[in-house]
Amino acid sequence: MSKQCFGSAHVPLSPAVRAGDFVYVSGQVPVDASGRVVAGGIAEQTEQVMRNIEAALALAGCALEDVIKTQVFLEDARDFAAFNQVYAKFFPTDPPARTTVEARLMIDIKVEIEAIAYKPLRG
Repeated sequence: MSKQCFGSAHVPLSPAVRAGDFVYVSGQVPVDASGRVVAGGIAEQTEQVMRNIEAALALAGCALEDVIKTQVFLEDARDFAAFNQVYAKFFPTDPPARTTVEARLMIDIKVEIEAIAYKPLRG
């Protein structure tokens, strides 16, 4: 099985990596195309993170429908309900398996999400 890396980042990671039929999306943070953290609270930041996940998946030929697992890091567990409202819009049916934890994040943000997608190369 070979590994394919997609995209580039200003830190030493690949936004998406395909290994066989699986695509791994690195933790996405709420930054816009210029690299700035988006203004607003958990709702605005979750929207941006999900758009960034969509973009990383697209680099590897995948979409949100292919996501089978996510891991969510919230800076404050009290944001869980508001986070869920936005997250649910991106997975209206058959949402992926998910783990959500409260964690101190590397930069001053409210949410980071990583994803695993499954999309066979053939068929």
